[in-house]
Amino acid sequence: MRIIKSYLQLARLDKPAGILLLLWPTLWALWLATHGVPNINLLVIFILGTIITRSAGCVINDIFDRRFDQKVTRTKQRPLATSALSLKQALFFLALLALLGLFLLCQLNMLSIKLGLLAACIACIYPLMKRITYFPQVILGIAFSMGIPMAFAACLNALPARCWILFAIAILWPIAYDTAYALVDAKDDQNIGVKSTALFFKHHAILFIAILQTIIIFGFIALGFLEHLSIIFYGAVALSALLFFYQQKLLKTDRAFAAFLNNQWLGCIIWLGIALGVS
Repeated sequence: MRIIKSYLQLARLDKPAGILLLLWPTLWALWLATHGVPNINLLVIFILGTIITRSAGCVINDIFDRRFDQKVTRTKQRPLATSALSLKQALFFLALLALLGLFLLCQLNMLSIKLGLLAACIACIYPLMKRITYFPQVILGIAFSMGIPMAFAACLNALPARCWILFAIAILWPIAYDTAYALVDAKDDQNIGVKSTALFFKHHAILFIAILQTIIIFGFIALGFLEHLSIIFYGAVALSALLFFYQQKLLKTDRAFAAFLNNQWLGCIIWLGIALGVS
């Protein structure tokens, strides 16, 4: 049982917030692409694919960061950092997840498969970016938003303009919430040489998050106008703006992790707004 628990921890299946943050933009796209009536088979494939993708991404991240994780307060109890699992065991688990993900991907059309393989490549390079640039959150934003073009491709076998508008909005969202997440580890990251937007903007990081959140809200308003979404969607956007305001209050009282977690509710609210607002 202990080794099973270690595998669950390695894949972060004991912490579902990350799965939801990856899943919500994909659901936004599925509902928007199909005008609120997604194919049930595609829905199951994308939900399972999201769980597997996020799990594999966590394994890749921990393989690259196993030495760093030992020196960071929040991550020093992770299975690879404590040697609860060996590198060989982690690589075997990653291969298994990759095979499962590839099986699901092969159920989609060719355009979706190509986009899925691109998404996998982006997920693989993300852990290295924090060693190279102060903006690894941009790569994370792209990785966490790739479900959007994949969903449109699977539903329409095309990538219309509305796909890219939603994609652009969705990229900004992980940049904002992962900057908040990076604030939690800022001191440890600075000591071990890991880069992030939180370290780049330093005392202005909260302002940077606020600017992104403002752009996101106006982006959703523009999307609603272009897609002729109902007043329900705008209500969801207004509620999301209130959540962003609440997150700013949390950030200013040194509760960055709580602000990060709050985003899983925001993603749900926007999904409900799209689901109930499409015609």
